[in-house]
Amino acid sequence: MADAGLRRAKEIAGLIAGAEPGELPELEKRYANDPRKQVRHALEAARKRAQRVQTERERVLGMYALQREIGGEGLVIGVDEVGRGAVAGPLTVAAVALPAEPIIWGIDDSKRLTPERRETLSRRIERHAMTMGIAHVPPDEIDARGMASCLRIAMSRAIDACGVDPDCVLIDGNPVHVHQRERCVVKGDARIACIAAASIVAKVTRDAIMVGYAREYPGYHLASSKGYASAEHIEAIRAQGLSPIHRASFCGNFLETPRLF
Repeated sequence: MADAGLRRAKEIAGLIAGAEPGELPELEKRYANDPRKQVRHALEAARKRAQRVQTERERVLGMYALQREIGGEGLVIGVDEVGRGAVAGPLTVAAVALPAEPIIWGIDDSKRLTPERRETLSRRIERHAMTMGIAHVPPDEIDARGMASCLRIAMSRAIDACGVDPDCVLIDGNPVHVHQRERCVVKGDARIACIAAASIVAKVTRDAIMVGYAREYPGYHLASSKGYASAEHIEAIRAQGLSPIHRASFCGNFLETPRLF
């Protein structure tokens, strides 16, 4: 009987562990007074899991609510960039407008997400976005114009690529003066749904470009550094010189030799 009871406790614990959040209240009611340790631990773990799910849902819903509060109920485009501080590769900007439904659960500042999670969310965003635009500014243009000018150019191009007349453009960070209906939100990529979506799309798009460059210009650790000034990347530049995708104006502090390509 003891063995049978143990097996039964294991079955119940497995049932609880695999339950959907909506099924948990009934299971808690059914097994609330079960004295077996395995069942009690399973219930406690399920409660904690359900609380995490609820907290995450509230976080994402809050991002949509703040988007409506700041951007209004019309067509709102979120804009974010990636690659501003890199020493190689393009500056990339994405502009994204999200519908009210479906909610893109899990959306967040791209820097808080794993590469695998970003890939999954980027595909979901692309599938459901009302409109989306992406723009790149290459390294030679960044060297010629400077980052501030290129940021405005890239944002303008990304917004134009959406092909719509938005009621509001929400941009991460400080004022850029790129659109007459622009509103800027500090840390917007972690607070506003459409800006977070833009940050994810921009990051996934640019990362793929840098992985491609890693094959074209081997030895610079571009796949791992994504063009940022990692120790390995800097060491490779010093050993090999600058490639055509390096921003010469960003590399003066650690390199005095000309381009080798």
